[in-house]
Amino acid sequence: MAPIPGSGLAKGLAVTLRTMTKKTVTGQYPDAQPDLPPRTRGVIGLFEENCTVCMLCARECPDWCIYIDSHKETVPAATPGGRERSRNVLDRFAIDFALCMYCGICIEVCPFDALFWSPEFEYAETDIRDLTHERDKLREWMWTVPAPPALDPGAEEPKEIAAARKTAEKLAAAQDEPNEPQEGES
Repeated sequence: MAPIPGSGLAKGLAVTLRTMTKKTVTGQYPDAQPDLPPRTRGVIGLFEENCTVCMLCARECPDWCIYIDSHKETVPAATPGGRERSRNVLDRFAIDFALCMYCGICIEVCPFDALFWSPEFEYAETDIRDLTHERDKLREWMWTVPAPPALDPGAEEPKEIAAARKTAEKLAAAQDEPNEPQEGES
């Protein structure tokens, strides 16, 4: 059976007319925020308390966009007769989002859960040099990371969140205390 001449044109026009009569689904972005999926890759947040400066994230990054600086600090012996230990202390942790390709390798290789995806995507800058986010900015992004779903309705709060809350409360209490002069000071 031979096709009817012009049937393809008629089908195409029918699709066009159907589409023209439907309501548009375009979101007016600045006025209406989009509904993002729960695992959206927006920006990377740093949970600094978990970072041991192992440098795995920086070594595995294919773009070399993670910059880490640290120094060694001596920790006194925990028991009498024990030996002193040394540990790395984080001085700088920065991610250059102008270079980052959002592959997530740094988050996957971090053995201490110090890096997380945040769904925040509104961090545009007018100058490309401002896309290098230092650890303070990365810490701010950490607070926008959605909590993982609880495995058990009666489960207790994760230790990482409890530790972060205690640190935040200590910082708030230290800032609220008035600076009193010490004994011997005038």
